[in-house]
Amino acid sequence: MKSMTMKIAMAALAVSSAMFGAKQAAAESITVAYFLEWPMPFEYAKQMGTYKKEMGVDINWVSFESGVKMSAAMASGDVHLSVSQGLPPFVVATSAGQDLQILDVAVSYADNDNCVVRSELEIDKTNAGELAGKKVAVPLGTAAHYGFLNQMKHFGVDVATIDVVDMDPPDGAAAIAQGAVDMFCGWGGSLRRALEHGNVLMTGAEKTELGILVFDVTSGPAGWVAENGDLVAKFLKVTADANAMWADKANHAEMLPLIAKDAGMDETAAMETIATFEFPTIDEQLGSAWLGGNAQNFMKGVADVFVQAGSIDGALDTYENAVNTGPLQAAKGM
Repeated sequence: MKSMTMKIAMAALAVSSAMFGAKQAAAESITVAYFLEWPMPFEYAKQMGTYKKEMGVDINWVSFESGVKMSAAMASGDVHLSVSQGLPPFVVATSAGQDLQILDVAVSYADNDNCVVRSELEIDKTNAGELAGKKVAVPLGTAAHYGFLNQMKHFGVDVATIDVVDMDPPDGAAAIAQGAVDMFCGWGGSLRRALEHGNVLMTGAEKTELGILVFDVTSGPAGWVAENGDLVAKFLKVTADANAMWADKANHAEMLPLIAKDAGMDETAAMETIATFEFPTIDEQLGSAWLGGNAQNFMKGVADVFVQAGSIDGALDTYENAVNTGPLQAAKGM
């Protein structure tokens, strides 16, 4: 665990050392981070060119392997908005002093972020204690890391007895397939591949009952957001419209091919994945269950878990300033 603590500390240093002092992007083009193999309605609008049409700027879309890397890219000024950044890496970055803001709730997905144990070990929730001494692939500082820590706490497994290896999900999925690790933690297409070689310890519903919420956000550097509020509002509006369109199943036949293409998946895999997602409406996001208070409290809980695990040095007293609902409120009125 010392190596895990050191890696998280180094990651936190990397994302906090570069204050967002780079030249602010001119309103001619912006760079937006997203994930491959993570199918979402916004990708239909992306493929249709709706963002560029509605915002009036060129958009450079760049794929990333983890939310931790998104934080680093926003710290350097290379990325202006990150779509579907996991909440835990956002919390790690803000706890380290990076001035990021949550702008909306991108997706909720309790069943699409989990840990998988190799089948031949025959370990499940009834004998999870046998994970002691095993090797686990975990992308540190992510939602998967947070879920892993909470599951181990629930099962009474001392994480110090586990060989935790920091791996992005694609690498972790390959490692469990090769037998190089005993357990994988991750999401999306990587999780689907890992499940071909093992089983989960807890279902999404069981995790939710324990209070292990799993959701992603759209985030951005506070300084850039302050200078480009109208642009951000338009971005969120296009995203919300795409979510609303997907909510009507009559639109699935039209949208799915473009979503799957953009996500780098076949249509069957994309549908199986997106079927486990929930996309809150703007009104729902602004309510108390999400950005109206619960998300801020949840972030504090996530930070405290990471502090207790020795993964970050400390938590903020409050994460209220890490949420900016102004652009979302403006999008609602558009």
